[in-house]
Amino acid sequence: MPFVRIEVDDRLAVVTIDRPPVNALNSALIEELTRAFLEIGARKDVGCVILTGAGEKAFVAGADIAEMVDKGGLEMRRFSQAGHRLGEAIETIPQPVIAAINGYALGGGCEIALACDLRLASDRARLGQPEVNLGIIPGFGGTQRLTRLVGAGWASELVLAGEPIDAATAERIGLVNRAVPHDTLMEEARTVARRILSKGPRAVSLAKAAIHQALETSLSAGLAFETEAFGLVGATADKTEGMRAFLEKRKPGFRGE
Repeated sequence: MPFVRIEVDDRLAVVTIDRPPVNALNSALIEELTRAFLEIGARKDVGCVILTGAGEKAFVAGADIAEMVDKGGLEMRRFSQAGHRLGEAIETIPQPVIAAINGYALGGGCEIALACDLRLASDRARLGQPEVNLGIIPGFGGTQRLTRLVGAGWASELVLAGEPIDAATAERIGLVNRAVPHDTLMEEARTVARRILSKGPRAVSLAKAAIHQALETSLSAGLAFETEAFGLVGATADKTEGMRAFLEKRKPGFRGE
């Protein structure tokens, strides 16, 4: 995949978007990223994923406007559908995905970050949905995921005014989990990933699924899903190991079984 790099070490996959100069999303890159996440989702040797951008300037600075400018309505619809498939791939793989936002995350770049489970931002990052400046609207899930994450008020300001915000503001409104110094971004992301990787793999995957279920269903349906997931994880060897390790005051040796 010419625009996507995947490195796996000790159950951590680092996915790097590398399309100079600003990692703009075109159809080929969207397809590559979707395929990459679907492949990672099927891997048993990966327990967590960090998604970041190559270079010092951008995570993903947005969609490739040169590709979009001549698209008609039906082509724009298909482009939106491709972006939705990418977001769904990120959300539905069993492994948690951490966005390490190293620079500009605008338009489609912000929308990709929104599909991730956690977001860490460099203090140099700028995030936003500036599509109205181009006469269009967010098409890769921004109107929906952003509203669910930060509420209708802030989503309306970001989408309708089309102005980006800095990392500190993004942290304050809950768009990112936290802003960190640029030079420590990847180490911070790895630290969070290592914490996740130290937990029971089955529990982590089912917990991720239950959290996403909360965004899709009523409370009663979500609680029913949680109960089923609780029963499933309760039947695993890792549950017994985790509880015995707690009682014996030792570190558990989870095996994903």
